[in-house]
Amino acid sequence: MSQPPTADPIAPRPPAAASPAAPKTAALRPAVLLEVRDLKKHFAIRKGFLRKVVGQVKAVDGVSFYIHQGEVLGLVGESGCGKTTTSRVILRAYDPTAGQILFRDPAQGVVDLATLSKAEMHAAWRNIQMIFQDPYSSLDPRMTLLQIVGEPLQNYGVARGAALKERVAELLEVVGLRPEYMARYPHAFSGGQRQRIGIARALALNPQLVICDEPVSALDVSIQAQTLNLLKQLQREFQLTYLFVAHDLSVVRHVCNRVAVMYVGKLVEMAQTDELFSRPRHPYTEALLSAVPKPDPRLRSQRILLEGDVADPANPPSGCYFHPRCAYGDGARCVHEEPALRELTPGHFVSCHYAEQLSLAGV
Repeated sequence: MSQPPTADPIAPRPPAAASPAAPKTAALRPAVLLEVRDLKKHFAIRKGFLRKVVGQVKAVDGVSFYIHQGEVLGLVGESGCGKTTTSRVILRAYDPTAGQILFRDPAQGVVDLATLSKAEMHAAWRNIQMIFQDPYSSLDPRMTLLQIVGEPLQNYGVARGAALKERVAELLEVVGLRPEYMARYPHAFSGGQRQRIGIARALALNPQLVICDEPVSALDVSIQAQTLNLLKQLQREFQLTYLFVAHDLSVVRHVCNRVAVMYVGKLVEMAQTDELFSRPRHPYTEALLSAVPKPDPRLRSQRILLEGDVADPANPPSGCYFHPRCAYGDGARCVHEEPALRELTPGHFVSCHYAEQLSLAGV
């Protein structure tokens, strides 16, 4: 990958001093960039002519986790578990129903994103960007690469005119595209190239946190590897912090420092990647890991097929949400008592009543 001849526009900025008028909120530990505390997002179910509220879909139901500066946290789970909704609530594409989203902003200090107005979030978005799942629908087909990648720079008054073209050219080189492409439209590029354009746009403002919403799931397998390697390289080179949303555990193992597992809107386990893959402590995590393909055909693991269907977030079961599909539950405590997310060993959190007694198979 060629290096730009001038100063890199996405080189890490020195942290700014906290503003005296910064909103007062709870403190964060020194190394933590983002901490989500008891986050909830419920969508109303409306019926009838008067659109009366008759229920709630609990898409995110009391999720708590943290991300250290410079690390990659993977958020995984089955489709519909709430991982994408969680990422969009953090970005405030959806307003949270309850909970805190504490973010260490370089200009304002620690702020609670859940309480910010639209104008205040506009300032915060400079430091929080997203890479979207679909590289086709996330790029406006009527805009050139110069307009797509340069739009954030114009919106925040970072660069205009000749300086804007120079910045966009540098960003395209950083993601492995040629500067001459800036006059072209998205239809001229493949899926992998389009995703690189999306990455360049996300990095244009030198954000602290990048939310990657399944950034490789829509790409061919060979292109997935190239895109993942690019994301890893950029993360190391520019000291980026990623929240990496995915359902493919093989991808998560390749790029993430820690992994958080979601099931029906709740966090069931969180640990260092190697620890979680080798020693899962929740039955749902064990079932997910049993589906990870092995590169050696001589190694065959027993696939765990979960019985029943995923719980309905509009009408979840009592107690532990996973108990109707769990092979280890006792049928009493699991049915009536909801397990709390607790730290079983240093850095390893699990939401299971019998985590200490279970001996689960990893990869």
